Amino acid sequence: MRNGLFVTLEGLDGAGKSTQIRRLAEQAQILGIETITTREPGGTETGDAIRAILLDPRFRTMTALAEAFLYAASRTQLVHEVIAPALAGGKLVICDRFLDSSLAYQAAGGGLDFDFVLAINRRAVRGCMPDRTYILDLQPEMGQVRKGETPADRVEQKPLAYHRRVRDGFLQLAQLYPARIRVLDATLPPDELFARIWEDFAPLLKKLRK
Repeated sequence: MRNGLFVTLEGLDGAGKSTQIRRLAEQAQILGIETITTREPGGTETGDAIRAILLDPRFRTMTALAEAFLYAASRTQLVHEVIAPALAGGKLVICDRFLDSSLAYQAAGGGLDFDFVLAINRRAVRGCMPDRTYILDLQPEMGQVRKGETPADRVEQKPLAYHRRVRDGFLQLAQLYPARIRVLDATLPPDELFARIWEDFAPLLKKLRK
């Protein structure tokens, strides 16, 4: 039985997901809500090993299909070990990326069939879908500027046209799933962005206070 609340943040690298996740978790904990934060790919011993492969620039010839299966493998382990048990225990789970990233990166960006990517990930998550998803929308050029001199991983090294398709993929997902997904301008000052997220997020917490 699922008694908790599952929230994900999505968007291009450099959009500020980590900052907003930290602030959401801190504010929820102030309210006395037991909160778990995690990330994809990774979040488990198996997932972290898969993450190392996925992001290693040495594997630049990896195909979109190989990516899709590896991300799904990491995801199913995260659901099994972390997300599902936490939700069963009535906790708030905040995850940096989830299934929508595969639809944006491997389908929209990598050219795989959308329905195929969705199907393998539905099997991977076993019905465990977010209650709310926030897409922090950002032009890929701005994301690259924000990353600065930080060494780029394998995915970040892909051409700008790829990242533009990924961004378009995220925006298309928001149109497909308007009840779950909210799109926010990631160029807003962090405090203003958090205020907009919290305005939508706070009412969801009533589910955890029943």
